[in-house]
Amino acid sequence: MTAAPKHPTNHMVLTTFMLPAGYHRDSWRRPGSRAEELGNLSFVADLTQMAEDAKLDAVFFGDIVHANNLFRNDIMMNGFYEPISVLSALAARTKNIGLIGTMSTSFSEPYNAARQFAGLDHMSGGRAGWNIVTSRDGFANFGGDSAPDPAQRYERAAEFVDVTMRLWDSWSDDAIRADRESGVWVDPAGLKPLNHQGRFYNVQGPINMPRPPQGRPVLVQAGSSVPGMDLGSSVADVIYTAQPRKEQAQDFYAKMRVLVESKGRKADSIKVVPGILPIIADTAQEAEELAAELAGYLDLDAGRRQISGDLKIDIDDIGFDERIPAERFSEDPDRGSRYHIFRKKSVEGQMTLRELIVDRARSTGHTWMAGTAGQVADAMIDWFTSGACDGFNLNSPFNPGGFEAICHKLVPELQERGYFRQEYEGTTLRDNLKLDRPAA
Repeated sequence: MTAAPKHPTNHMVLTTFMLPAGYHRDSWRRPGSRAEELGNLSFVADLTQMAEDAKLDAVFFGDIVHANNLFRNDIMMNGFYEPISVLSALAARTKNIGLIGTMSTSFSEPYNAARQFAGLDHMSGGRAGWNIVTSRDGFANFGGDSAPDPAQRYERAAEFVDVTMRLWDSWSDDAIRADRESGVWVDPAGLKPLNHQGRFYNVQGPINMPRPPQGRPVLVQAGSSVPGMDLGSSVADVIYTAQPRKEQAQDFYAKMRVLVESKGRKADSIKVVPGILPIIADTAQEAEELAAELAGYLDLDAGRRQISGDLKIDIDDIGFDERIPAERFSEDPDRGSRYHIFRKKSVEGQMTLRELIVDRARSTGHTWMAGTAGQVADAMIDWFTSGACDGFNLNSPFNPGGFEAICHKLVPELQERGYFRQEYEGTTLRDNLKLDRPAA
């Protein structure tokens, strides 16, 4: 039995990245995958109910606004589910689980974002979360040619988020009077115009709906680059991050807490949540066999195109058992943290192209492991108690079976050892994440 946790909170944060096709690329080819139902509500409703039964903190829907991956036969990370619409539908089918969705600051406006996430927070009774991202692709679908440079993208994002938060705060918590005798429903003194004039946005305000139940929906940020860390440390409640090794995760965790304090915030006011892909079976050998089976579904030629597209390098002349020459990679930090994870795996880790394709297919830069529920729990607890994280974003390798193993085997193991809740503690996502409700 593992010792009681040495950690600021009494149990892990556990969310799940809702990718119905399976996080392991091409795992949809496995019998029983329900691949024919991708894009339908019933499939994700079943998975979300499974997550809620396991008492997970939240389901998280990513998003992209282009179809470029489909031309590389890559359906793992795709926009089959538009986050606001699917999370609104799931709000009516669940009671406790958090509902986190991605919206890019590159393709929306603060007023729209404020209304949509406030609406989701109201419809769910205070369970909404916004995953804040900037985008590098998709501009051709919105009247542009190419992405602005990272500095401008993040400058725009910082103003976008600031205006959105001020819109949520533009109603006082006691603005609604609903006084039948006087005929006053809302006290105009409780509404505050913004009259914001910035570099990217001019917004009059206030918002035209009451303040969200959580005050503000939970803010999530998923960027480990320097500008991403700066934005996250300034505004985020939860930081999603890709960390393939514990030592690297410990370093990131320490840096984020220092950054958060430098912004005048308490170090423990954020939750740092790396991703993990657990391949779980009843024995270690069976888990290894399952990992090999999943790798066997990969189309290596499609994998070559996917690696080339992700890293933006030409590798048509590289054999599967050869390594990509180091000089084809760039050390430019603006390429992003994921790029450099795979650059280091290829150059420093000396992975062949075949090994890189398989590793990317199962991890996308996150840590992964194959083993029993007990072995995976041991590793997660080790990270949690050694200053590497506040919990994990669980990436199901295949659905529905891989997620069933997570919810029915791994989570009960963590519950039995005292590292995860048995029941939800509160009624809002902030309650369950032990986050304060911000004042207007």
